[in-house]
Amino acid sequence: MNPFRFARLPLIIFGGGRISELAGIVRESGNIMLLVTGASSFTGSTNAGNILGQFRDNGINVHHITVTGEPSPEVVDEAVMRFRGQKPDTVVSIGGGSVIDAGKAISAMLNTPGSVKDYLEVVGSMEHPGTKVPFIAVPTTSGTGSEATKNAVISCVGKGGFKRSLRHDNLVPDIALVDPGLTLSCPPHITAAAGMDCFTQLTEAYLSTKASGYTDALALEGLKAVRRSLRRSFAHGDDLGARSDMSYAALTSGICLANAGLGAVHGLAGTIGSMYKIPHGAVCGTLMAVANEVTVRELRKISGNHPSLKKYAVLGRLFSEKERKNDEYYIDSFIGCLQEITDELDLPRLAGYGIGVEDLAVISSKSDVKNNPAELPAGILSEILAMRL
Repeated sequence: MNPFRFARLPLIIFGGGRISELAGIVRESGNIMLLVTGASSFTGSTNAGNILGQFRDNGINVHHITVTGEPSPEVVDEAVMRFRGQKPDTVVSIGGGSVIDAGKAISAMLNTPGSVKDYLEVVGSMEHPGTKVPFIAVPTTSGTGSEATKNAVISCVGKGGFKRSLRHDNLVPDIALVDPGLTLSCPPHITAAAGMDCFTQLTEAYLSTKASGYTDALALEGLKAVRRSLRRSFAHGDDLGARSDMSYAALTSGICLANAGLGAVHGLAGTIGSMYKIPHGAVCGTLMAVANEVTVRELRKISGNHPSLKKYAVLGRLFSEKERKNDEYYIDSFIGCLQEITDELDLPRLAGYGIGVEDLAVISSKSDVKNNPAELPAGILSEILAMRL
């Protein structure tokens, strides 16, 4: 058996209606709370009034900040400067992955000197000490799984931009409160992008060169939920059963990526996200089918019996409705399934975000795909990108 390391987890509270427990949980730590949410995604939701009413009824003093898009160093630093003097007992993020990352970073910097940029991987020069204000993550989308990870992704978009993580074992949320009911109002295009991000994370973690028996078992359980409910949650957003499946899959994907790493799709998505204003889930979704198609092609060049091809066959069996004995059939079936889902969810092409042929070499040269099951040099990465222009 190969050696492995498994990261710590938050206390996970999962299920419909569990949001009713949030105020009581917060009150256990004190009565001063910093609430981090999206702008219209929270304030315009039907849940906002009930949640804020809970806090009021429990005597909690709420300081509220809204964030839009992926958090930048400036957004985190400004929030820390603004609220450090309030000495919050708890930081709570209610929102999608970017909102959770923002809250995670803010909680980590409230008691830490300097700018968050000083502590980012590659960009900064200092190691974060792991100190934080207690942090609770409450996801309202089913995508990144940030409610279960120890890193917060911070972005600076444009020329010389970056997309890097603030990372420490202690930055795992203290509590992940996952109530699928909060995702019912998620619009179809966000449901699609978030769902494909989750699908990609589970698939890449399963195929990763760092995968273990533990992460394989979790990834396959999450993928079963994706098989049942990704398409249904997109087409029937009011189906709580489908939403529950996808919330479970997203949570599981976060646990898997934290322990097995990711592959070509996320390597490319990280670079693209630092250069263009494009939703992370949309990049993952649009690249997933073609990246896996090319990875399979390269694996077959190495050996028709490559262990990762066996794993692709397992995925094909999971998503196929037909009984066959041939692994090759199931491998191709899985790639075909990914193509069908890409079309069905109407995932955008890269050109729609201003990416052109002339940009592909730069994107490819900056992308890290080291955990992908097949080595993909820059030229092949450019080929993958070109297939989705």
